[in-house]
Amino acid sequence: MVLKTSLPEIKISDLYSSSVHLGHKTSRWNPSMAPYIYSIKNNIHIIDLQKTYVLLKKALLKIYETISQNKKILFVSSRTNVSQIVAEYAEKCGQFYISHRWLGGILTNWKTVSSSIKKLEKMEEILRNKDLAGKYTKKEILNLERKKDKLLKSFQGIRNMNGKPSLIIVFDTNKDHLAIKEAQKLKIPIIAILDTNSNPKAIDFPIPGNDDSMKSIKYFCENFVQTSLNSIKQSLIESGVDLVKDLEDVDAIKNISAQKDNENRIKNISDKKENKKQVN
Repeated sequence: MVLKTSLPEIKISDLYSSSVHLGHKTSRWNPSMAPYIYSIKNNIHIIDLQKTYVLLKKALLKIYETISQNKKILFVSSRTNVSQIVAEYAEKCGQFYISHRWLGGILTNWKTVSSSIKKLEKMEEILRNKDLAGKYTKKEILNLERKKDKLLKSFQGIRNMNGKPSLIIVFDTNKDHLAIKEAQKLKIPIIAILDTNSNPKAIDFPIPGNDDSMKSIKYFCENFVQTSLNSIKQSLIESGVDLVKDLEDVDAIKNISAQKDNENRIKNISDKKENKKQVN
């Protein structure tokens, strides 16, 4: 059950002060966004914040429920000017992110992605270990470092994801349309910030809002993160973890959550083995 205090308080005034209401020029709009547009001012579409308010709360509820079920969320933002900020917020709540160009198959071909992550880890091991690195020439080491850096850009945020996420959050639907397409194919629910030039038709949890302003992006990220942390706290309390006094420590919350996740994986593996024994 989600308590009223479990979700951050959303205020229309905060949405307004964060420039969430500012859309694009009227010449750059997508007609499918008409239901979410309040008015036009100086040839700029103004987003209806009443609708943003309602839909944001629905999206936050979905985030809360996903985290409470110990499932994974993937933040997607490959646009250069906001990708680093989105990545930092994803890390704050122990979730995953893509902050570089979306590579086809990240969701639909996890086997290949997993193989690339293993290559990355092998390269890192070679470069860390002087004995292993000593077997390579300087030119080969430089080549390894270049390859490692390239893989890091693509997979740093998902290297520990261990499979597909249960929810993705997209910050620019036009830029990251491939991510949306793959999520649709796998029936992964999508939360997305929708500016007035966006297409809302493929989005399960649309949030009408400015996807260009740093203030707007940070506002949404802060609420996504706070919702995630609130859900983790509540799950830990319900599971009997005796660390209530330390729950304001974000790192402690993430570490305990990861530990619980590992315990659940181990239990699932043990249950499968036990079932096989019973069948045999």
